[in-house]
Formats: sequence, structure tokens, C-alpha cells
Amino acid sequence: MRCPKCGSRDDKVIDSRQSRDSSSIRRRRECLSCGYRFTTYEEIERSDLRVVKRDRTHEPFDRRKLAGSIAKAFEKRSTSLLTLEQIVDEIVHDLETSGREVLSTDIGAKVLEKLRGIDEVAYLRYASVHRRFEDVDQFVDAIHALGRHVKPDSKQRELFPAETTESGPIPAVAPSADVTMKNHGRV
Repeated sequence: MRCPKCGSRDDKVIDSRQSRDSSSIRRRRECLSCGYRFTTYEEIERSDLRVVKRDRTHEPFDRRKLAGSIAKAFEKRSTSLLTLEQIVDEIVHDLETSGREVLSTDIGAKVLEKLRGIDEVAYLRYASVHRRFEDVDQFVDAIHALGRHVKPDSKQRELFPAETTESGPIPAVAPSADVTMKNHGRV
């Protein structure tokens, strides 16, 4: 294994563990030249799983490509890498047990199914590419299809939340002209 810091090929394995689902082995390594520690993963490579794309061409299934597309949907979202890895593992497991060939549209549908319950924004981002949205109306339709449910553990807010007190909701009032004049443009 080549050290990612200095490029040396001499290293030693410090620790080996199985992944949570026992599909790969995690190895901690230390470079013998520079002492840098890094992690590698060893997993079974399935060369027989092929993807049938929309244009009817075939290509070998690439787990990294799937993980990259899901990570792009979650870009700048507060989701852990462990969650992303778990999504990819579940989808790959489903695909490997379904046969030797899988349609790219089926892969996209499985991803959307997983994302829908985890993060609506990531779901919409992925759906816009997978379903090839061409205008705003398609986004609006996808949002309506999602429904406006709020997950109990979610920190998501409605578009215009009403502030409340013990006596009830606080009405939104536009600032009066004299308040604006007193500020003299200062913030």
C-alpha cells in the first residue's frame, strides 16, 4: 500500500477490524518511512454486477460512483459520513442480491427511496438529476409529492413560522416609518 503522505510502499498494519455489516475489513496502517497513519478498506469486488444505462449500454457497477452521487446530494447538509456509508451499503446489498444486471433507473429509485426518509433536500437534489428536471414546475411537483410532514427529530422549520408566546401567536407587523427614521440607516 502506498503512503498517501510520502508515497513510500513500506507500511505495517496496526489494527484490523470487520465493518459493521461484515462486508469489508478496515485496516489502520502506519508508514515505516514517515510514521503517517492512514486507513484502508478491503472488500470483495463483484465483477459480475452490470448496470444497464438509459441508452441501453452496459457497464460494470461502480460503488464509488454510487457513493459520489449520494454524497453530492448531501453536500453542505448536516448528515454524518456514517449515515452516507450505511445508505450505500444497504443499496449495494440490495443490488447484489437482485441479479447480475440492474437498470440504472432501478438504482436511482432505490436511492430516492432511502433519501426520502432521511433528508428532503438531498432527495430533491438527487431527484432533479435522476428524473432530469427541466423546469421549476417539476421541482414544485416533487415537493408536493413529498408532502409537508416534519420529522420529529428534524430541525427543519416551516417557510414562515409563526412566533408564539403564552398568550398566543405574535402577529407580524411591518416596521413603522418613525422606527425606520430613528435608525438613520444603521443596522
